[in-house]
Amino acid sequence: MKQRSWSDVVLSVWGVLVFVFLFAPILVIIVSSFNVGRLLVSWQSFGFDSFLALFEKPAIRDAVWISVQTGFIAAVVATLLGTLAGIAMARHPGKWVWWFLGLLLLVSVTPEIVDAVALLPWLVVLGQDLGIGLFNDGIVRLVIGHSLFSVAVVSYLVRARLVGQEGQLEEASADLYAKPPATFRRVTLPLAMPAVLAGFLLSFTLSLDNTVIAAFVQVSGTTPWPVYVLSALRSGLRPEIAAVSTIMLVLTLIALGLVAYVLRRAGDSAADIARTMGGG
Repeated sequence: MKQRSWSDVVLSVWGVLVFVFLFAPILVIIVSSFNVGRLLVSWQSFGFDSFLALFEKPAIRDAVWISVQTGFIAAVVATLLGTLAGIAMARHPGKWVWWFLGLLLLVSVTPEIVDAVALLPWLVVLGQDLGIGLFNDGIVRLVIGHSLFSVAVVSYLVRARLVGQEGQLEEASADLYAKPPATFRRVTLPLAMPAVLAGFLLSFTLSLDNTVIAAFVQVSGTTPWPVYVLSALRSGLRPEIAAVSTIMLVLTLIALGLVAYVLRRAGDSAADIARTMGGG
């Protein structure tokens, strides 16, 4: 057996320390969620009382429900728009694709604070100045804000999925006198489905932790969970905040696990799955 050099040992130990440093705060939150004390930083005893706050306290229950509801609707909207955009870029290439990809890249790299500052006056103009009541609804505002980045992610995934597969199946379907809607439903969409499902789940997880845009565009009565946590900092973090955050973390991990499972079943390698998880 080949003996490892001292540099390999040092790098391995350093890598472990970096991971411990990054994930230790998450472990602290998970452990603190079982604290029955009044404050998060003051441990009293072990218990599950903090998790019951999700059902007993209307403010927490409503904030979590708004986040889940917004995340689901935003994921649906982003998946529909992103799937159509990805298919169009993959099956109808041309100079316009590079311009459109540049636009999607601009959406992806723009800081959230810039998007939030731009969205707020725009939604106010549409909702109040122009009298379009739809844009005064808090859920609609949150969905619009959360969908911006997610549409770009889904578009990337679907395009990358279809570009790697030739369009011969669609051409064969047309040669057999299948109408375009039938070809889309029975050939194109099944080919893109792994990327569509992965994009939907990623969009949902991205929406759950979207704090900056949500803090700007939300209205009274539709406060999502991340914004509720920010407001709770004024009175001190309580164990129920950690408990619900732990539940949201579990939901996120389940969604990411489903993404990995779908992509693995579709034949993607571990590197491709990691690239997808990173939104690449």
